[in-house]
Amino acid sequence: MDKPSSKAHLILGLGELLWDILPEGPRLGGAPANFAVMAGRLGNHVALLSRVGWDELGKQALDQLELLPVDASLVQIDSRLGTGRVTVHFDEGQPQYTIHEPAAWDSLELSEEWVEIAGRADAVCFGSLAQRAPESRETIQTLVGQTSSSCVRVFDVNLRKPFYTSEVVKESLELATVIKMNEDEVPLMLDLLGMQLNHEPEVRDSLARDKLRLEAMRLLEEFPRLELVAVTRGGHGSLLVTRKGSHEHAGYPAQVVDTIGAGDAFTAALTHYLLLGADLATLNEAGNRWGSWVASQSGSMPELPKEVHGAIAAAIERGPTSGSRG
Repeated sequence: MDKPSSKAHLILGLGELLWDILPEGPRLGGAPANFAVMAGRLGNHVALLSRVGWDELGKQALDQLELLPVDASLVQIDSRLGTGRVTVHFDEGQPQYTIHEPAAWDSLELSEEWVEIAGRADAVCFGSLAQRAPESRETIQTLVGQTSSSCVRVFDVNLRKPFYTSEVVKESLELATVIKMNEDEVPLMLDLLGMQLNHEPEVRDSLARDKLRLEAMRLLEEFPRLELVAVTRGGHGSLLVTRKGSHEHAGYPAQVVDTIGAGDAFTAALTHYLLLGADLATLNEAGNRWGSWVASQSGSMPELPKEVHGAIAAAIERGPTSGSRG
């Protein structure tokens, strides 16, 4: 496992740790875990706060995490519920999920160790899926609320039917400083919040990109703590919006193997460079480059050769390409 430097930022991945049951076999995953692995590979000290069962899948999960740049020492063990599983199949290259319940991550406990590390965190990433059960929902929201005022609180939307409610979305947004969602989730989010913009169809079609920006601005207006809205658009890049401006990136072409974990890699890169004080163009460049690379690999935590890591980092350092615009 690569060891982060002593000056590395402390980042928390909070929520589900599970096994994606793919046609070719099981792969370790879960959005917070995928995020944590990528954030660790970018040089941060990352702790995963999750829960597995007292079973073989739980043991295998912890054994695999030992080989990755993630601190899994605070992952809880549940003697009653089993380790989470998600059956994945693909429809025209897009993953479709059957999320089994209950699972160990439905019973996250607010331990003293978790509260202590939350108070020291520079950033925390949490989602909506892990809040499907009341116990974990209370733990996640309380823990995020325990972070410092300077902590970057990333709400990584993960709307999986039927595991979300308007209440969870609203409460999460009230805690977050950053929200990341994909293009398809934007109208769902606004519907849940009763904030849908009303435009004539021809206006929606001709101003589709501007509509996304206006919708992002509505969220910033409604939730004062929120500072950044990130909208991913698959192979078509992403849009970042703050109260001071916005930036759009056209994305990078990739020979897609599967898209599992690509959005989580985007979120990890966004968080990493945000902590470094990067501008919107660099944030978009980093998110798209790392998301594109993960999409070109199999699984959500593919092996990352040093030369690939170095090449992508150097490309980000050189600056955004002509495929982006403010």
